[in-house]
Amino acid sequence: MVDMHDTKGAKVCQLISRCLQSRLSLSPSFTIYPMNFLRFLILLALAVWLGALIFFPVVAQTAFSVLPSTHLAGLVVRGTLLTLHWMAFVSGAVFLASSLLYNRATHGTVRALSLSHIMVAAMLTLTAISQFHIIPTMDTLRAAAGEMAPLAAGNPIRQQFDSLHAWSTRLEGTVLVLGLIVLYSTARRFKSLDSGAV
Repeated sequence: MVDMHDTKGAKVCQLISRCLQSRLSLSPSFTIYPMNFLRFLILLALAVWLGALIFFPVVAQTAFSVLPSTHLAGLVVRGTLLTLHWMAFVSGAVFLASSLLYNRATHGTVRALSLSHIMVAAMLTLTAISQFHIIPTMDTLRAAAGEMAPLAAGNPIRQQFDSLHAWSTRLEGTVLVLGLIVLYSTARRFKSLDSGAV
């Protein structure tokens, strides 16, 4: 007996694949190829995310060099990091959605558990830990102690704050390394598909 739901699902998948493999002509001189557009979104998401991560230390170093106090510099760095994290959440979502659609069109399956998807999910998880746990805890410590610079190195609040700062740095570094691996993997993935199409 034929399962009508499976048949309908297969037809929908075939329709999506045909749409992605077709092209949209907006004018005689401007044509959009959905598959190329998905590639563009995948690479753009990685470029925005990794670019922000690479540029962040420059912003932090400049803030601590130019601003009159470490407290003000810390507030600037905190605000920048929060913005960076939201950029990361959007970039990660765009990457995953575009990559899943791209896989469905090229391989007939979304390959949700591919290495690049797992690593991006890990990047998002580490970013969320920093955004929703580490930074709020550091804010609480900062509110309790005021400025951190005058506190002695042996002060419990200063020690906890420094420990959280170190963990934040490690997480951002790990996200950057994973992102670079995903970028390399994505480049090889596209090259492999192009070679197979020749």
